[in-house]
Amino acid sequence: MPSVAVKLYSVFFKFLMKQRLQSWIKAPVDDSSNPYGVTTRPEESVSAPNPSFTDGVATKDIHIDPFSNLSIRIFLPETSLSPPEQSQNKSKLRLSQLDSPVPLFTGGTVMLRLISEPREAIREGAVWMVSAAFDDGMKVLHWLGKQANLAECCKSMGSGARGVGAEFTKAEVQRHLVDALGATMVEPWLAAHGDPSRCVLLGVSCGANIADYVASKAIESVKLIDPVKVVAQVLMYPFFIGSIPTKSETRLANSYFYDMALCLLAWKLFLPEEDFSLDHPAGNPLIPDRSLKRMPPTLTIVAEHDWMRDRAVAYSEALRSVNVDAPVLEYKDAVHEFATLDVLLKTPQAEACAEDIAIWVKKYISFRGHEFSY
Repeated sequence: MPSVAVKLYSVFFKFLMKQRLQSWIKAPVDDSSNPYGVTTRPEESVSAPNPSFTDGVATKDIHIDPFSNLSIRIFLPETSLSPPEQSQNKSKLRLSQLDSPVPLFTGGTVMLRLISEPREAIREGAVWMVSAAFDDGMKVLHWLGKQANLAECCKSMGSGARGVGAEFTKAEVQRHLVDALGATMVEPWLAAHGDPSRCVLLGVSCGANIADYVASKAIESVKLIDPVKVVAQVLMYPFFIGSIPTKSETRLANSYFYDMALCLLAWKLFLPEEDFSLDHPAGNPLIPDRSLKRMPPTLTIVAEHDWMRDRAVAYSEALRSVNVDAPVLEYKDAVHEFATLDVLLKTPQAEACAEDIAIWVKKYISFRGHEFSY
């Protein structure tokens, strides 16, 4: 069972979260001053980026969409600057040592994280009302594709001769790219350390719902995001729900941190009022007529004391039924967000989970002949 400290923290966490959700539900929406349905949460801060290698990782933020405030944070581990043989001699493999882009929805050599969480918008899609975060996830993949093409263009221009023995200088190459593509520039960390052909999506809690959505759209839009290829995804305790309760949803309805009543309040905020349904595609991955055959390999992380575990396990079973590699790792005496909440990061389950994910992901981003089993 979780410790007494975790139980007490959970009580205060749920109280504060319930108050916050209820205040958002009751708050009137002023369409005249906010025609795009964009709201901000000023009480939630985002830590500043740090380009120096604090704790072995450097970070920076990049604004990638000129039409919104969508930004991403790039994580670059110090190990990426070391020779490969030195990095591989580490006794433990960490997520920060993976040498592929890992878009993180919250939720390599390069890890990307959406930092537009303070923005919540509802945009009308062709089929259903979709949160801005779902659209933003695809925008990140399109941006990665553009970055890869820009980097390749930069290389070809840099090596292309004007005459015998003449080459473009770096400054001239960048000037030509800016002239042709406006303010778009090659992102040096990605150009030097990222491989978009081995991209892994990782989502935490409701971010796992976003990651799964982005993965499904990525396989439908292969040519549009080329050369980006989603080779795997990791869903950490996904925020799945449905109209027909599962055993865990009944038995663990009052579980730690995120109980069922609290999560229903969140879904009421997220889903459109006029056709509210817990079988909405954003919440239920097992809706009828959804094809799973082309989904990427999917690692699902679940916690013993999480009421959402059964639906996550059922989704994994559905993937395996169509021959998708979809293992489930369940952690005993663990609660929802056991590996990502600050108060739980040093627990044995959290540390084991981070290692397990890194080992599994390495299987799909290693070059052929260098894989190892998990």
